[in-house]
Amino acid sequence: MRTPRYAMTVDTRRCVGCNACVLACKAENNVPEDGFRDWIVTETRGVFPHLRQEIRSERCNHCERPPCVSACPTGASHIADGGIVLVAHDKCTGCKACIAACPYDARYVHPAGYVDKCTFCIHRVREGRPPACVEICPTQALTFGDLSDPHSEISQLLRSRSHKVLKPERGLKPNVYFLV
Repeated sequence: MRTPRYAMTVDTRRCVGCNACVLACKAENNVPEDGFRDWIVTETRGVFPHLRQEIRSERCNHCERPPCVSACPTGASHIADGGIVLVAHDKCTGCKACIAACPYDARYVHPAGYVDKCTFCIHRVREGRPPACVEICPTQALTFGDLSDPHSEISQLLRSRSHKVLKPERGLKPNVYFLV
């Protein structure tokens, strides 16, 4: 039996920055008004009049080598089934060591005092459902799946499309891929 390795792709040709993913996440996970688990980034490159704009939905990259996990003094930050990086709220003291260690700025302190972040909606994944952001995306820019399954949609996308990860020089092996 194979062990799943969950990942997400963001198609930068399809993402229009509508924030549906952000709103779905907030609703699904009861994210407080000032909190965030995902967000939209708009990046413009080039010199006028030859400009290129990339819009992308970003979140925790669920790294294979997550610095947040090794920085956590209580073991609250940990790697769960499928390689999903989680925070055990009952073990978290809110010290913010994981926030400082994350190069993607993907964590925040919940008003209840613990650190919170994207979980790839693990509660939905365990039920065989996609993360809320993937399900709601009106342009189908987000794909979630198991990289250990060579026949999964995400594996096929990564074989057929050019892609990148954020901050590859860090060697963290992020599991959020941006299709370009």
